[in-house]
Amino acid sequence: MNTSIRRLLLTVIGAPAAALAVWALAVPVAGTALTVRMGDGTQSVGPVPVVVASLLAGLAGWALLAVLERFVSRPGRIWTIVALVVLALSLLGPVGSGVGTVATLVLVLLHLVVGAVLVPGLARSAGAGLRADHGTAADVRTPPRSFL
Repeated sequence: MNTSIRRLLLTVIGAPAAALAVWALAVPVAGTALTVRMGDGTQSVGPVPVVVASLLAGLAGWALLAVLERFVSRPGRIWTIVALVVLALSLLGPVGSGVGTVATLVLVLLHLVVGAVLVPGLARSAGAGLRADHGTAADVRTPPRSFL
């Protein structure tokens, strides 16, 4: 398996693993009631939504990086900027929906931990972008000369 594909897979799998570790420390170990407001009621945040949400974030980030590598010359830089903006915007969710200060802090921490794994991990995996697809003039080989 290619090293960059392995790194991408480890990053995308590492984000849910890190989020699940934070959830396990906060909820079962520390006894935090991790609940969010959903419409008129509240809902408990269990391990499955934590893993699914962080896995989807990783896969979406990977997909965006693949598109950027295909169409722009500096995909890693652009991806990092977009990812940091999305991470900052995602923090609005826990701030507005967490039930209680501790639950809100744990939810924010979950977002930050997933971001801390995905942003550098996927940015480091970024390819050369357009430069990899379109060679320079020096890359074009001239046909061999005929001695006739």
